[in-house]
Amino acid sequence: MANQNAKGLKRIIKACFFSLAGFKAVWKHEEAFRQEVLLFILATPLAIWLTDNNIERVLLIASLIVVLIVELLNSAIEAIVDRIGLERHELSGRAKDIGSAAVTLSLLLAAMTWALILI
Repeated sequence: MANQNAKGLKRIIKACFFSLAGFKAVWKHEEAFRQEVLLFILATPLAIWLTDNNIERVLLIASLIVVLIVELLNSAIEAIVDRIGLERHELSGRAKDIGSAAVTLSLLLAAMTWALILI
């Protein structure tokens, strides 16, 4: 039983290192992610300062985290498509466009959330 727990813990530790590597890669290669992190860093204190209750704070901050999550997924899609080949292909372009559309929707969700709570 102790061996299984050690394997489980090792798995969790490895997963944390893989996640860290992912954050490093997206930070290094994706300007949009860096811009969205800056937005998150600047807007999070505003969310805390401008709201009166924890539900509003969570909604404002969570909407920004959703943007970051969607950007991570979009960056992963772009990396996979580029790994497969750099030549133009309709499906590759479609995949990248759909990922970009998802980021746009997440930004609209964040903007709508902030507007409805603060206005």
